[in-house]
Amino acid sequence: MTTVANPVPPQDLSGIVGHRFIYTYANGWQYEMYVKNDHTIDYRIHSGMVGGRWVKGQHVDLVQLDDDSFKISWNEPTGTSVSVNVMPRKRRLHGVIFFPHWVEEHGERTVCYQNDHLDAMRAYRDQGPTYPVYVVPEFARITLFEHVGTDDESVIATAPGALPEGWSSRTD
Repeated sequence: MTTVANPVPPQDLSGIVGHRFIYTYANGWQYEMYVKNDHTIDYRIHSGMVGGRWVKGQHVDLVQLDDDSFKISWNEPTGTSVSVNVMPRKRRLHGVIFFPHWVEEHGERTVCYQNDHLDAMRAYRDQGPTYPVYVVPEFARITLFEHVGTDDESVIATAPGALPEGWSSRTD
């Protein structure tokens, strides 16, 4: 039982760790996330403002909020912060992305394999401008949710544009 003295509910992350899921926000932006382990994700952005971007080894805070409800939050070298609530059985997700102003103005600078450009991302972040922050709160539908195992470097191993046509349109 969660109380003031014990505010953390039991944490069973098996319902999300080791899973890949593809989801499309109500605004049409399509993302793919692989929860590699209890503190790391890899992801690709298939469409949207920064479609084509992909990242491996992003450190996250992952918690179970309730049965079938998980929160994944992180801050990127770009200065972008993200918080995503995932409900796999309901095939529902709600994400809030906090883009610094420079990303809103020049999102194309982030469309790359970020891991090869970390110094550039930090330099853009530090150059700014940061404000006003562009906040994107959206619900999404999870169209593919599959268990692929933990710590598998092959799950997200290529750019979104290098995948076969229709790859991200798969459903289960």
